[in-house]
Amino acid sequence: MSKSLKRVRAALDNAGLPIDIHETNGARTAQMAADAVGCDLDQIAKSIIFRAEATGTAVLFLTAGGNQVDIAKASALVGEPLGKADATLVRNQTGFAIGGVSPVGHLNPIKAFIDRRLLDFDMVWAAAGTPNHVFSINPSQLPELTQATPADFTE
Repeated sequence: MSKSLKRVRAALDNAGLPIDIHETNGARTAQMAADAVGCDLDQIAKSIIFRAEATGTAVLFLTAGGNQVDIAKASALVGEPLGKADATLVRNQTGFAIGGVSPVGHLNPIKAFIDRRLLDFDMVWAAAGTPNHVFSINPSQLPELTQATPADFTE
């Protein structure tokens, strides 16, 4: 088991959430992940990281699989312009590689927002620290678990 996967498992265990982690065999898109676990596209909680341009910090947007982040709305939420986060920023902030960023188990605290669309479901699936692993969770647990603020930031 990779260090990243172990960190996600530990974060879930520490939160008292006995959650199963599933392998997706390299799902590279939200649709591929949805197909792998047999759920609706919007039940995939994508972890999208942007770089806050003024401060240089990473910001996490947990987004329903079929939604896209509206950069203007997201920037307004954060209070500064957002840009593309490079692999180094993502790895340094979260400890995860792009494509496997989990909403939990980050190396460092991160400002986070959650797409209200995810809260419409009884269960959603999120990356478990690798591009090949996901876990299911009741989305009502995500705001507290991730310290994410529910917000409108999608197109």
